[in-house]
Amino acid sequence: MAQTQDRTAATVPTVEFTENFVEADGFRIRYAEAGQGHPVVWLHGAGGLHFKNGHHLLAATHRVIGIEMPGFGESALNERHQTSRDMSVTLAHAAAALGLDHYILWGTSFGGRIALWLALQTREAIDKIVLEAPIAILPEGHQPPRDSSPDDFLRRFYAHPERMTPTAPTDQALMQKQMGLVMRLLGPTSRDAELERRMPEIQTPTLVLIGTRDGVVSPEWGRQYMRLLPNCNFMLVYDAAHEIASDRPEAFVETVWDFLQRGDAFVVGQRSTVIFP
Repeated sequence: MAQTQDRTAATVPTVEFTENFVEADGFRIRYAEAGQGHPVVWLHGAGGLHFKNGHHLLAATHRVIGIEMPGFGESALNERHQTSRDMSVTLAHAAAALGLDHYILWGTSFGGRIALWLALQTREAIDKIVLEAPIAILPEGHQPPRDSSPDDFLRRFYAHPERMTPTAPTDQALMQKQMGLVMRLLGPTSRDAELERRMPEIQTPTLVLIGTRDGVVSPEWGRQYMRLLPNCNFMLVYDAAHEIASDRPEAFVETVWDFLQRGDAFVVGQRSTVIFP
């Protein structure tokens, strides 16, 4: 792969994501999309539907569709879904309602766990899977980070805060609503034993990326995905924290693009490595 020098947020060309709604499984679900080409369905993390530089760059070659999970953003409180599997069923309905017969699935952080459940629900529809800093597999006794200050949060999530795309000020009530849902879907223990048991059923080519400076996901966890997923590639992204598509957008998109285009000939070739700048 060619070396890249990631730019600041201000220098990355942006595209306009068009917002709309789809009715699926009894929910009115917000989604936003940009670009043309083979569709990439993005499942966001606990922070909700916020597009980063990596989304803008990938939309130059693909139709990128971010689906907001019910209970996030301005949607109503979601008390119906009790597990990650429950949420994946609704999102499968949403993808079908959008007319997506075949698509690439991209899950970020918490969205990575939902993505794997979705892959089990709709195996024939998903061509490839990208897991960005996923928390589908957690070690025993894992506790989510409880940051004492905004600076602690930034250090865990961003190696380069200057590359963050602007977002609206954080609404504490909204964040509490979302985190309550996330913790319920993750379950009372750190492990999803059923998901881990069934992950070997997922034959879909999968790329797992974890940043070398991630303050939430240990790089060592990536090897567990290699162990459980039959067709998995694992890469460490140098100089990136939890938000890889924000910290190293060009390295992220070049790697993902190569994986999507070349399939079995992907440069990593079923081994782990590090992306250097």
